[in-house]
Amino acid sequence: MGRRRSAVAALLAAFIAAPAAAQELRLPVLVPLTGFVALEGTSQRNGAQLAAGQLRDVALKPDVLDTQATPEAAVTAWERAMGGTAAPAVVGPILGTQMLALLPLAQERGVPLLTISGTARLGDLGNPWFFRFFPSDATVKVAHARYVVEKLGTKRPAVIYQSTAYGQSGREQLAKTLTELNAPPVLEESIAPTVNDLTPALLRAKNANADVIVLHLHSASTVLAVRQARQLLPDLPIVAGSAMHQPATAALLEPAELKNVCAETAASPISATSGPLRAFLDSYRAAYRSEPDAFAAAQFDAVGMLGQAIVELRKAGQTVTPKAVRDRLATDTYRGVVTTYRSDGKGNMAHEAEIVCFDGTDRVPKPATRYTVPPRS
Repeated sequence: MGRRRSAVAALLAAFIAAPAAAQELRLPVLVPLTGFVALEGTSQRNGAQLAAGQLRDVALKPDVLDTQATPEAAVTAWERAMGGTAAPAVVGPILGTQMLALLPLAQERGVPLLTISGTARLGDLGNPWFFRFFPSDATVKVAHARYVVEKLGTKRPAVIYQSTAYGQSGREQLAKTLTELNAPPVLEESIAPTVNDLTPALLRAKNANADVIVLHLHSASTVLAVRQARQLLPDLPIVAGSAMHQPATAALLEPAELKNVCAETAASPISATSGPLRAFLDSYRAAYRSEPDAFAAAQFDAVGMLGQAIVELRKAGQTVTPKAVRDRLATDTYRGVVTTYRSDGKGNMAHEAEIVCFDGTDRVPKPATRYTVPPRS
């Protein structure tokens, strides 16, 4: 009997001395999984979930909620998320109009909102709970315009952009930078996501004697624009927005249709041959049996930096609260698979953009030029 008691006491002592299991923290992931940005939202979700599964010393449990494609649906998802267990941060949707609706709620609640939405205005609202891990339009559109003028040598760009907040933000930045580069657009054409024939816009570009087509559209409209441009303007170069770098977008076009087509993005994971981005590519393929894009990689990095913030707080003996996490995100530096992230004081964390180009032989773009764009004052 004495031996049994001794054994039990020893086991109990070992249990007490063992480090406690990391407390599981809930991470609401509010992304559009239906609607016209479902492709991008799915990438967000996958990147967040993959990162949460790979974190060391931090147990994050993603709680995925569909924001669909309207601000109202995003607010409904937010209210559901806030009704659950408290969370140190929330992943916010890529759609700019949804983020505009959620940012005041995040500030009211005091919860960091981690997003990859490119709408430039988001960073100008002075919301201390906003953190963007994809380069804003103020970064990628500068790279977009510079490549069009400096690398291609074109002077008469025709800009075709989406009528959404995303499209309007990109158009504004493109027009500003192209004009600064002495190549103002000869045409600016707004396209609704529901439009299924871009022939009129392309013919207007032809009549304006455009020497390059500049696209800033969501995925479905990008596919349509490239396909119809190749039929009407086969020799005109196309420099598209980040939707074009997505493997799921390229898969809808023939390799020959992609010849002389380039795109701006934060990175192209599918093009990686080595390093952390290649490791991300391999792990994503293994997890989802599909190809990742820069949206997935950027959201992966956002959750990775969140994990780093939580670890550092615990090492410092601090309680992991949303405010403590916010303060870490606002001041720390994080080396991710895409870039090194650090806030510019407005929540913009990424300050590099890349141009990738297709050569017409396959659907994998090749890196062409990378730009570092310091934040504008």
